[in-house]
Amino acid sequence: TPGSGSDMRLYWAPKTRALRATWMLAEAGVAYERIPIDVHDAAAKADPAFRRVSPLGKVPALEDGPARLWDSGAICAYIADRHPERHLAPAPDSAARGAYLQWLVFTNSVLEPAMFERRAASTPNPSQHGWGDFDAMLGVLRAQLAPGGWILGDRFSAADVMIGTSCLFLYRYGIIEGEQVLQAYVDRCTARPAFREAAALDEAA
Repeated sequence: TPGSGSDMRLYWAPKTRALRATWMLAEAGVAYERIPIDVHDAAAKADPAFRRVSPLGKVPALEDGPARLWDSGAICAYIADRHPERHLAPAPDSAARGAYLQWLVFTNSVLEPAMFERRAASTPNPSQHGWGDFDAMLGVLRAQLAPGGWILGDRFSAADVMIGTSCLFLYRYGIIEGEQVLQAYVDRCTARPAFREAAALDEAA
């Protein structure tokens, strides 16, 4: 929840990947200052204070004292590790850490590239593209989520914030429909109070 007395500042815009950051911050119970940025306004995006945190002019962008992060996956990982008491990531020496890291980066390295390839009706090239292709991505994700629960099984983590938002976008943009396993997962994600808090910020804007 945004609040005073914190060094953490989040540059944010509604209906963007910044939803991941607000959801993650809500899960962690972190006080922060939320700074809206009109991502369609060139002058707003050129603001020097914003560009110091986000050199590409993209949201979300997080400033926490000397730390500056402008990738949603990096932001989620950073918040989880900064607040181990919230158990949003396996400990570095945990046997589950490897799987967590793999799924944490899955959204930005595999899921989203495949999603936009499908949305743009581009010709798949699985032998050259690191994400394979859309059907392969969806098959791997479906298999992992088939038992129910979360991406790591019975434990919710920052990886679910990343993957859950992208699965939501798959439906929002009409890229998939049906898919009982993924729909049930999205329903579990969107039922979380922290997600609802983040979504309410989008709706209010």
